[in-house]
Amino acid sequence: MYKIAIVGASTLLGRELKDALSESPLAAANYILLDEDKALGQLDQVGDEVTFIRAVEADTFERVDFTFFCGAEDLTRKHWRQALRSGSTVLDLSSALDRETGVLIRAPWLGTETVAPDLFTPAVVPAHPAALALALLLDRLQQIVEVRFAAATLLEPASEYGRGAMDELHQQTVSLLSFQEMPRAIYDAQVAYNLLAGLGESATASLSTTDARVRRHYEALGAGRWPTLALQVIHAPVFHGQAFSIAVELERAVEISALEEALSGEHVDLVLEDTDSPSNLAATGQNDVLVRLKPEPSDRRNPNETSRLWLWATCDNLRLHAQNAVECAMDLRRLRPQGTVQ
Repeated sequence: MYKIAIVGASTLLGRELKDALSESPLAAANYILLDEDKALGQLDQVGDEVTFIRAVEADTFERVDFTFFCGAEDLTRKHWRQALRSGSTVLDLSSALDRETGVLIRAPWLGTETVAPDLFTPAVVPAHPAALALALLLDRLQQIVEVRFAAATLLEPASEYGRGAMDELHQQTVSLLSFQEMPRAIYDAQVAYNLLAGLGESATASLSTTDARVRRHYEALGAGRWPTLALQVIHAPVFHGQAFSIAVELERAVEISALEEALSGEHVDLVLEDTDSPSNLAATGQNDVLVRLKPEPSDRRNPNETSRLWLWATCDNLRLHAQNAVECAMDLRRLRPQGTVQ
């Protein structure tokens, strides 16, 4: 039986990871829930196992097979080497380690990786959910025709920046409706009822950091096989769920039905009716990326072909991130065989 530690267990992402693990073949593992001061002593559970959230101590990671870091980047940087020295496999959902030497950015759903982790891999970073969603869609188009150009506008929700960001968005909304002063500790800007391409100077959340991370993870997953991505990150006044407006230009015109067939499949739910348009609300709790294809009118005589198209896509950012992390752990099990050698 595996032993699994979750550092940052009380965070939004930590809670989503616990749900994903409870639904996976790792559900029967022994779990240790860890976090910082405010969450210590809280009663929590993974599946049917009830336990308390504890502090990280000197011997916390002894005999731990997998350690998931779901909290702040500083928390990961503080403890990941301790977990590594104890022999644990480190999975970093905070992305604090994505530029460390030897660390791999992964998304097993894609099946396009050229470098697999081995016993010398210090840590694995499950790819940012936005990078994963974009990679899933562009990789499938690339399989039937060369993609000449791709540009995406990513609409980020408050949940991407943690519970404090969601609380501040809620408090700003209430304050505006009651004509009171708005809290600005996290955003240093009005995010309620507003779309922003940048936040205040004193903001603890950072759209530019998200932009750079999504680009970095997308490039790591593609390893040069996909087109360079033109990306803009916008903060949307929503609590949960990412949305993408993606413009794609193909090397040649292709049957629209072929494009729809290419996009459909595991982990992607192609929506064909306008009345069921993908939305951040519809994506909540879903494991799939919801996508709607809108072809641009073609210059050719055949109206059933196009070389330019729009994709409107949404996903549950926390759910997608947690599912990818579990898939990474499932793949890493081959490096941690269980049982007795005869």
